[in-house]
Amino acid sequence: MADKKITSYPKEKIRILFLENISDAAVKHFSGAGYSDVKKLTRALSEEELIDEIRDIHLLGIRSKTRITARVLDAANKLQAIGCFCIGVNQVDLNSATKHGVAVFNAPYSNTRSVAELVIGASIMLIRRIPDKSKAAHSGVWLKESKGSYELRGKTMGIIGYGNIGTQVSVLAESMGMKVIFYDIVTKLPLGNAEARKTLKELVSESDIITLHVPDTEQTRMLVNKTLIRQFKKGAILLNYARGEVVDLDALAKAIEEGIVSGAAVDVYPHEPEKNGDRFSTPLQSRPNVLLTPHIGGSTEEAQENIGEDVSNKLYQYLEMGITTGSHTIPELSLPQHPDSHRILHIHNNVPGVLSEINTRLSDHHINILSQYLKTNDNIGYVVLDVDKKLSAQATRLLKDVKNTIKTRLLY
Repeated sequence: MADKKITSYPKEKIRILFLENISDAAVKHFSGAGYSDVKKLTRALSEEELIDEIRDIHLLGIRSKTRITARVLDAANKLQAIGCFCIGVNQVDLNSATKHGVAVFNAPYSNTRSVAELVIGASIMLIRRIPDKSKAAHSGVWLKESKGSYELRGKTMGIIGYGNIGTQVSVLAESMGMKVIFYDIVTKLPLGNAEARKTLKELVSESDIITLHVPDTEQTRMLVNKTLIRQFKKGAILLNYARGEVVDLDALAKAIEEGIVSGAAVDVYPHEPEKNGDRFSTPLQSRPNVLLTPHIGGSTEEAQENIGEDVSNKLYQYLEMGITTGSHTIPELSLPQHPDSHRILHIHNNVPGVLSEINTRLSDHHINILSQYLKTNDNIGYVVLDVDKKLSAQATRLLKDVKNTIKTRLLY
């Protein structure tokens, strides 16, 4: 990251804001590349605070608690990209970010190992009923017994959502001697000896331990409800390290009391406190054989460092080269550098005739295009042009006047 080449906008004037105690790996990535105005805060900001703070920010880094609303994006006059230093992007209004031509990146793979390991660890604790024995020991009660305690070996792990985390759980569970079955709405190639099931009912009725690894969508909200729980194999254990909205916690608490479910580990909740020390409440508190953790599935030093490096690299490549690989808003383009040219980025509404107007305007002014790249999605188009250095400033002015332009930037 020692590249000190001259960009169209001086690096010392690029303002970067990282919230929610993002890993120092991200800060070092940009400071090492010559960006001096990097600010890091340990907390999330409210909508009003963010509106005040974001007006002159070029790059924004957040985790899961900061909400990027349409109002925030309306105030972000200079914002080029948002980095979500976590798995999901549901905390960002993606439609509004798309309309404003703001690239949104995340790290969908960087903490998968941390979550998968915790799933296996929680499975061992619950199947041995360790939470109850630990609570008794802390209370001064000696509770040495084997009744209701089992090995993982020979049991069936049911995985709902066979994606990045689900597949890693599959491999680890099988290495522990478990039988692995899974359910996913998309056909997936099984790893090892894992077997797919056609319905959720099939999966939960066969599983000793059920673990959830699905996103928060209309299809998955309250996926595990009182109706599905009634289909569980008696005494099954449920783990949710996915999203808080996918489990009906009242129904789960009742099922634990009735003995339908013998234990649960929950890390995510429909409503979570804003900061450490805030009051927290859930129907699962004081229930037997329940592990409750404060959304720490991916919170390991290794995972946070990996996320910091992954997302900051995506932000850096977009800022310096216009590369949008992994973006949820701007069409994905991975571009080679063209020597002896200046690069211009043009983001526009995806309507007919824009590319034609771009080429016509430049041609009418005798501006030669050395290379050109175009990618579109349903809403916007993304054009990258390499033009003669002597004419790049004029070309940028011409492109700003093209109809349906959202954002134009002279990269270098």
